[in-house]
Amino acid sequence: MTDTSLRSAPPAARPLITLEDVAVRFAGEAVLSRISLTLSAGRIVTLIGPNGAGKSTLARVVLGIIKPDTGRVQRHGSLRIGYMPQRIKVDDSLPLTADGFLALAMPGRSRERRAALARVGVKHLHKRPVQQLSGGEMQRVLLARALLRKPDLLVLDEPAQGVDVAGQNALYGLLDEVRQEFGCGILLISHDLHLVMAATDEVICLHHHICCSGTPEAVTRDPVFHDMFAGHPAANLALYTHEHDHEHTLHGDIDARGDATTCDGDHHDH
Repeated sequence: MTDTSLRSAPPAARPLITLEDVAVRFAGEAVLSRISLTLSAGRIVTLIGPNGAGKSTLARVVLGIIKPDTGRVQRHGSLRIGYMPQRIKVDDSLPLTADGFLALAMPGRSRERRAALARVGVKHLHKRPVQQLSGGEMQRVLLARALLRKPDLLVLDEPAQGVDVAGQNALYGLLDEVRQEFGCGILLISHDLHLVMAATDEVICLHHHICCSGTPEAVTRDPVFHDMFAGHPAANLALYTHEHDHEHTLHGDIDARGDATTCDGDHHDH
């Protein structure tokens, strides 16, 4: 696809980053295998999966921190990417306010920093030491920091970690507002299944490879989703038949020789 065709595409459909058959190995072990996906402007994509499934590795591939061993990563045009880490530790002895924290990323532009804090609803905390912020307040400051770049794509790693349920609802609502206001794409890594399912356009179930993907409604009816989150209330939904053209070994690797089958719990080792 040429740059001209990309510029003429509707903003909500404009592709930002495309991964084609991406694989990553660490110390000879497959962490990611056969990953193909597209992140587009104006859409929220949520990545879910068990611990050790490769979610953070995939995020680092998208960010350009990790280069895949095989496959292709295509960035469509000149992209600005904002990143919100799962958590950040600030030394208790460091005298750093919320505004001072943002100034580390954007020095000398206090008006823009205040505007970013206002956009996420914490402008009144600009002089508050970051050590005194609650979990939800700190997550909003981290989001403000990511928004300073005026990103085309936001990558958020467990943004609701350490935030109470009311704060999680407010944060995911804020992300939807940001998506609509800026037209940016959002890649979200989360374990908060109930809230995520109400706050995303597409869900990707990852266990070293993409086991299933689609709308929240489709994914929550998929046996793979239920196997991954057995016992979680969000998985207690109706099933439908969903077939895959592969099986898993006991280590979670793909056995290409297997017949089409559902990826049931016998094939996942988590």
